[in-house]
Amino acid sequence: MNKPIFELKKTEGKARRGEFTCAHGVVQTPVFMNVGTQGAIKGALSAEDLKTIGCQVELSNTYHLHLRPTDKVVKQLGGLHKFMTWDGPMLTDSGGFQVFSLASLRKIKEEGVYFSSHIDGRKIFMGPEESMQIQSNLGSDICMAFDECIENPSPREYVKKSIDRTYRWLVRCKAENARLNALPDTVNPQQMLWGINQGGTYPDLRIEHMQRIAELDLPGYAIGGLAVGETAEEMYDIIEAVEPYMPADKTRYLMGVGTPTNIIEAVARGVDFFDCVMPARNARHARLFTWEGAINLKNAKYMLDESPIDPQCDCPVCRRYSKAYIRHLFVAEEMLAMRLAVMHNLYFYNKLMERIRDALDNGTFQQFRREYSEKLARRI
Repeated sequence: MNKPIFELKKTEGKARRGEFTCAHGVVQTPVFMNVGTQGAIKGALSAEDLKTIGCQVELSNTYHLHLRPTDKVVKQLGGLHKFMTWDGPMLTDSGGFQVFSLASLRKIKEEGVYFSSHIDGRKIFMGPEESMQIQSNLGSDICMAFDECIENPSPREYVKKSIDRTYRWLVRCKAENARLNALPDTVNPQQMLWGINQGGTYPDLRIEHMQRIAELDLPGYAIGGLAVGETAEEMYDIIEAVEPYMPADKTRYLMGVGTPTNIIEAVARGVDFFDCVMPARNARHARLFTWEGAINLKNAKYMLDESPIDPQCDCPVCRRYSKAYIRHLFVAEEMLAMRLAVMHNLYFYNKLMERIRDALDNGTFQQFRREYSEKLARRI
């Protein structure tokens, strides 16, 4: 590839407008990645639907796909792109967050993590090399470093030990990623490794860790371990502390965040990539986003409402169906309810990113932020 991996096109304050290039295409940033944990979006959306709703990057989960159908099966079937028929850019996370969320089932050692499968209880070991091997078998464009996601708040002494180990794990990830990309039968030899910044809610530890991992000169960097118990203000403070130490010519990814307001505020602080299960999860419970704020479609007041979910939205759902009909589907527990609701919420998120990019292109992002940051947090 002669094109730079990441090209910064424009800035407004700390907010960045860019273009990221990988083996499966070009991504306009800032971008929201649509989460297909097990190779599918929960709520019955197909790869074809992802195209329809404007998805640029699909994200799948290393841990879950390793358990079933197993990464070796996916590799035999030509990699995850071919398996799920998605031909666009794809990111796989490393399994590090599952190690955090399965705290009761795990034991962390220098070599990696020993834990029990949440499905059948069988013993599993995952370290940096195993995580890289699984992600290489999946064939994603971006593979994430294997790290420890720390609970907030955690004792400072523990956090310091943890980030030192996460750094050592990253060095191992980098070596293994390079080795795997050079093998003749690798699914995607252009797979790139992104590092993850950790350090809990201690700004100085965050900065120290960011400076160390930046020296490894990776194509992208993420801020991990946020949105796990700290307040939104604490999260913004950490982003502001770390951002000056993140290489300006590399992509910046805020993992697992968040609400529309979180995204607008993080873009304002210099972040390019986002992902979160929240819009799809909310949709499956009839909690839907609109340009005036969030609504709960199970509310009785929508029983006779013939208007779309959002009159300002041009998604395939709003163009065709009424609130009354979709509410009926939820009450009747029809699967179509979840499908339509998830489609709307993910379309809304992809459109939100498009409007942020347009505002950055036009130099009107601060105006957009003033208008929508608080409004989108409202409950109607």
